[in-house]
Amino acid sequence: MARSRGNTVLQLERNDRPPHLPPHITPRQREILKMVAMGHTNREIAASLQISVRTVEVHRFNLMRRLRVRNVAQLLRQSLQQGLLPGNFGVK
Repeated sequence: MARSRGNTVLQLERNDRPPHLPPHITPRQREILKMVAMGHTNREIAASLQISVRTVEVHRFNLMRRLRVRNVAQLLRQSLQQGLLPGNFGVK
């Protein structure tokens, strides 16, 4: 019986980074991550960066997928743990 190789390739792509290295994120994703951490809404981020709200949503979705999280609280926690945001981020 033949097996599909599609899932195998996808699994390798997800697991190609050693667990101790933070995932690679683009400069735009990093910029959006910082704005999310500061409490801005998707609409505020879109207006500030002069992009569509849908584009912001896609960037946030991709960030959450790369960090393997399901909500914003987990996104911020993983970002801090993996060094994507400085430990003192947002401290006045």
